[in-house]
Amino acid sequence: MVIARAGILSMIRRRMFLGLMIVAWFPFVYEAVKVYASTNFPQVAMLAPTAETFRDFLETQNLFVFFVAIYVGAGLIANDRRANALQIYLSKPLLRSEYIAGKAAILFFFLMLVTWFPAMLLLLLQVLFAGNFQFLQKNLFLIPAITVASLLQVLLAAFTILALSSLSKSSRYVAILFAGVIFFTLAIFGFMAAVTGSTAMSWISPTESAAQVRAVIFRLTPRYVTPWQVSLLVVLAFMAVSLSILERRVRGVEVVT
Repeated sequence: MVIARAGILSMIRRRMFLGLMIVAWFPFVYEAVKVYASTNFPQVAMLAPTAETFRDFLETQNLFVFFVAIYVGAGLIANDRRANALQIYLSKPLLRSEYIAGKAAILFFFLMLVTWFPAMLLLLLQVLFAGNFQFLQKNLFLIPAITVASLLQVLLAAFTILALSSLSKSSRYVAILFAGVIFFTLAIFGFMAAVTGSTAMSWISPTESAAQVRAVIFRLTPRYVTPWQVSLLVVLAFMAVSLSILERRVRGVEVVT
């Protein structure tokens, strides 16, 4: 808790980061205006939210998840490695798992602020603007769907950036690695789709695998032919590999005298 609180307060004090968080809420404002218009003006009833609206909102937030993960997460462990602070942390009665959990909590807090929280607030606004619970009663599954989809989105980004951060002492290099993992895998999938004319290789990209699972969570038709079970396994595999890297890389440094 001490690690998490110190990290969160440190980020909040940075004006540039606060600016990023404010910009990350622009899509929410746009969707909120659409919800208000659809509930108060029958002429634009076609703008009324659906399950697809919330799925698309979370996908839009992927861009801000990317930037927040880099800004907050790239140096979380890399900076400690550069300053040899891991030796100090782990020389105290602090378990390795507690150290990792503290660092992950920092990322989790800010990433949920740009995914789960605005999506749930958007659902609440629909109820308030409509003045009834009809939409919520018909789409009660949206509450667990938003929660599960957000957790999948946040944990994938958080574990990946933390694992990469544990591999280097340079936060800039970590940021480049993270961007490489995201865009390189996406480029390979795009190339394979163009060559084969099929989207069966979407599992190559972790972000597209998460998108495939997200569609199923919101009870929508998946956009790729890859079985969603395969996409889910890919996402879970990424998390498992990341945790394995963290387990191996986060350890105290022995001092030989």
